[in-house]
Amino acid sequence: MTELDAQDAKLVTLARASMARIGADNGAAVRDADGRSYAAAPVALTGLRIDALDLAVAQAVSAGAQGLEAAAVVTSAENPIVSVASVRELGGEGVAVYVANPKGDVVQVLTT
Repeated sequence: MTELDAQDAKLVTLARASMARIGADNGAAVRDADGRSYAAAPVALTGLRIDALDLAVAQAVSAGAQGLEAAAVVTSAENPIVSVASVRELGGEGVAVYVANPKGDVVQVLTT
């Protein structure tokens, strides 16, 4: 299990809360270059589908973020496939994306 510093642990907590709030099977959170956090759950409407991580990145962009420091995805999937493309586009290379289970245990660390 990966030990996280307080700021990265907060991202996992925010992602878990977003997931639980609507009963989704995943949630995500990102921290921008100014230290602000954005959390999201997936959107699955008839005419609109947005992944939780992409939505968290979109919220950061719409708030004026110029970069990302870290991201977290919490998922109930046993073998999650996490696309980090939006994190890479805003944050560049070297941004850690923590993938955790619903209990908050980090099971994988991806890097853009």
